[in-house]
Amino acid sequence: MPVVSRKVIVELPAEAMFALVDGVEAYPEFLPWCAGVEVFGRTCAETHARIDIDFHGLRSHVATRNRNEPPEWIHLALADGPFEHLAGHWRIRPLGPEGSSVEFHLEYAFTSRAMEKVLGPVFGHVVQTLVERFVERAEAVKAGGASLPARPFIPAIAQVALVAQDVPVTPEAPATLPPVVPP
Repeated sequence: MPVVSRKVIVELPAEAMFALVDGVEAYPEFLPWCAGVEVFGRTCAETHARIDIDFHGLRSHVATRNRNEPPEWIHLALADGPFEHLAGHWRIRPLGPEGSSVEFHLEYAFTSRAMEKVLGPVFGHVVQTLVERFVERAEAVKAGGASLPARPFIPAIAQVALVAQDVPVTPEAPATLPPVVPP
């Protein structure tokens, strides 16, 4: 069974790097083999999405159901695709306020030898270069040439906490929170 493990250091805070990796909607912008993405569901704890792969005319897809533990872990689990097994993780650790250590680990096996002969070289190239593409994107974000993906899901509790931090409290004016308006 092929196993890919990579570890790099990037000049991007861990929270930003987590958003970059979890922001699957932006993958077609910087992964040259990514022909499209479909997000089936997303919460703070899980992202369920499909990535369409097109590498020199050879097409396939992989769908994963990722368990998220922001901002440090994204656990990858196969939902659909030409694999008998696919599992792995991204681990992102802060290295001070402006950097992070990024570890990618993936194990996979195709459903058949025929599928491995056809798709093995393509998928092998994709996973072997994946971390490098994310490093390039992180550098572009840091330089201002690219932006982080928009966060499509922010829990209401986080919105309340953000609003509450901006409310002045004085003896003359007791704290009252303005209504929370969904994004």
